[in-house]
Amino acid sequence: MNAPRGAARSPLFLRIFLLMLVCVAVVQLMNLMLLIAVQTPSAKLYTVDHVVQAMTQGRDPTGELQVERVATVEAAPWNPRSERIGAALATALGTSPEKVWIRFTPPFLQRERMFERSAVPRPSPISPAVARNVLVIGGFSAAWQQPDGQWIQVASIEGFEPWRWFVLAWLFVSALAVAPFAWALAHRFAKPIRAFAAAAERLGRDPRAAPLELEGPAEIAEAAAAFNTMQARLNRYVDDRTTVISAVAHDLRTPLMRLGLRLEGAPDDLRRACEGDIRDMQGLVSTALTYVRDTSQKPVRRPLDLRSLTESVVDDLADRGETVTLAPGEPVVLDGNPAGIKALVTNLITNAVKYAGSADLTLAQVDGHAVLEVRDRGPGIPPEDLEHVFEPFFRGERSRNRDTGGVGLGLPSARAVARAHGGDVELANRAGGGLIATVSLPV
Repeated sequence: MNAPRGAARSPLFLRIFLLMLVCVAVVQLMNLMLLIAVQTPSAKLYTVDHVVQAMTQGRDPTGELQVERVATVEAAPWNPRSERIGAALATALGTSPEKVWIRFTPPFLQRERMFERSAVPRPSPISPAVARNVLVIGGFSAAWQQPDGQWIQVASIEGFEPWRWFVLAWLFVSALAVAPFAWALAHRFAKPIRAFAAAAERLGRDPRAAPLELEGPAEIAEAAAAFNTMQARLNRYVDDRTTVISAVAHDLRTPLMRLGLRLEGAPDDLRRACEGDIRDMQGLVSTALTYVRDTSQKPVRRPLDLRSLTESVVDDLADRGETVTLAPGEPVVLDGNPAGIKALVTNLITNAVKYAGSADLTLAQVDGHAVLEVRDRGPGIPPEDLEHVFEPFFRGERSRNRDTGGVGLGLPSARAVARAHGGDVELANRAGGGLIATVSLPV
């Protein structure tokens, strides 16, 4: 149903833009709440006395420091903080600064800062009591060289602090909060594409299907209107060509009838030859009119059992003495025009019986399609004519005798019916001789 012409439609671009703004606003609001709610992380505090006790005892009773004996230590770049804490540590240990080594762990994802020694004054001497109370802030690693040349190394134990777990949980909650907006955005993008894909599929199966509804944003409504206009133009084009062919075929009857009347006074031999040609032309006209009527009228579709319909055709031909068999199987139900499907099946079986003397049929449901195969052991069709036989008035039998070659509209009509139902008809030569006609119809 078409929407009123004056109805206001907000553009799809504006809707998506606003939805993205809302999504960004939600993310920023969650970040703001994180800054307010999260506890500010504080660096761990140690004292030089704590480090000295761990070095002299060879262990740390508090479990906050790791103590081990190593052969060598890695040379650390100079910085004023390390020099100041190292001097306090050497004073507390009662040793020279050259036998003390300390290095601080830089913050996450940050490089260790480099300093010039000449730009910073040396630390002033302090008493051992004052040195023991100097604070060591953050992660560090300190070492004290022993008389045997080895080092006693003390390092802070770095763990995953609780505030980091809180931030990770908050990021997960933020993702969940934004997920509905992301889903809505993806759905809004995909829905029009799915609608047009379904419409294109429906147009391929039934050119006279109902037009798309003009609803939704302005861009979608305009695209739907253009699609409906294209569908209407295609139908008009087909209708116009069909009308012309039907009119020409119909109007040919009058001059053919006049020719028949004028031949009444002709010699018998000439009259009989001309009357045969006139009958052939009348047959062609009748067949053309039937083909146009069958392919142009809007079919009435309903659920039908293709196996039962095929069995009825097979039984009718068998009653006439023809050799036709259908392999047993499960029912195959589809939506279709019973008259058109029956004409399709009859046409293919009749061709097989006419040119090969027999037909073997199989019917099965494969990948959502009903597949009917009609096999025969006849002469087959030259490979170069396998597609040409579906052209109107093309006959694989090169004679002009209608009794042996037909008119050339049977297979085109069968393919037209199959394609009107969203399927197709294909021909292939059998390896051992004969032909396979395969009908595929969507279930």
